[in-house]
Amino acid sequence: MTLGCVIHGQGDLRVEELAAPSPGPGQALVAVRYGGVCGSDLHYWRHGGVGDFRLREPMLLGHEVVGTVLSYGAGASGPVPGTAVAVHPASPCGACPECADGRRNVCRDTRYLGSAARFPHVQGGFAAQVVVPAEQLRLLPDGLDLRRAALAEPLSVALHAVRRAGEVAGKHVLVTGAGPIGCLVVAAAKAAGAARVTVTDLLPAALRYAETAGADTVVRADDPDDAGWPSEVDVAVEASGVAAGLDTCLRLVRRGGVVVQLGMLPPGQSPFAGNLVVSREIELRGAFRFDGEFDAALELLAAEPSFDGLVSAVVPVREAESAFTLAADRNVSCKVLLDFEG
Repeated sequence: MTLGCVIHGQGDLRVEELAAPSPGPGQALVAVRYGGVCGSDLHYWRHGGVGDFRLREPMLLGHEVVGTVLSYGAGASGPVPGTAVAVHPASPCGACPECADGRRNVCRDTRYLGSAARFPHVQGGFAAQVVVPAEQLRLLPDGLDLRRAALAEPLSVALHAVRRAGEVAGKHVLVTGAGPIGCLVVAAAKAAGAARVTVTDLLPAALRYAETAGADTVVRADDPDDAGWPSEVDVAVEASGVAAGLDTCLRLVRRGGVVVQLGMLPPGQSPFAGNLVVSREIELRGAFRFDGEFDAALELLAAEPSFDGLVSAVVPVREAESAFTLAADRNVSCKVLLDFEG
């Protein structure tokens, strides 16, 4: 048997004994050590779905997982058993027009760990032992421990968003929203050479985490008189997932500037200053998940021990509900990890 974190419906999160999995052809069996609680995991717990993706059956949560290789199924190979690895959560189809165009992150038939986007759902990685396609394993760079490596998936999201913005070296970047993803966008922008990064949020604790990530200036989003407000920025990344954040980005980015919408806005229509997209020739770009950025994220994590400061708590999996409650409280937490050996 193996211990897993299963969502059965809105507010119904259970830690259960599950049958121990066995790897099939092309698969690897991984002993998971850490799993990062993501915003989508919280949405499944709080609301029974993410946007239009609703739970229709019990689902093992989690897509930010790291651990060690245990064994392989027939025809599979990779890092030798006992090796520490991170798990890339996506399995693009490789056959759709998007995959053929090199945009595997928006594959129309992808499988993503812990997602209700398709039925049967794709079971996630929040279990002491999981089976994944062997090709999804990534060897950790020298010097990178499993705890910090658990940030690889959300950092990949941030790296992709910064790449969608284009060249940011020497530029002033605005980030609206200082949740875990927003903070990692700060780090990604600084790594890409941004001259200045300004971050807005409503919560002082979130802004402190943004400073840990490397923000030059932090601003209370609900204080129009805050002296930190820039008059203009070159690039803006909206990471809060609310329309007001997008509106702020459009109003502060320079003429001809770039705004990247990274935060997932609520379903339906969202009001924002769309007229500015026309009159200022602002480029509004979406950013969804990632692809090859996963390997770059691991390298960046290995090079920057300061990322450790974004992990606010490590909680034993048997206390999963308290971990989710903590992760949902942005007054006190940034990234919360589940420990599957705890």
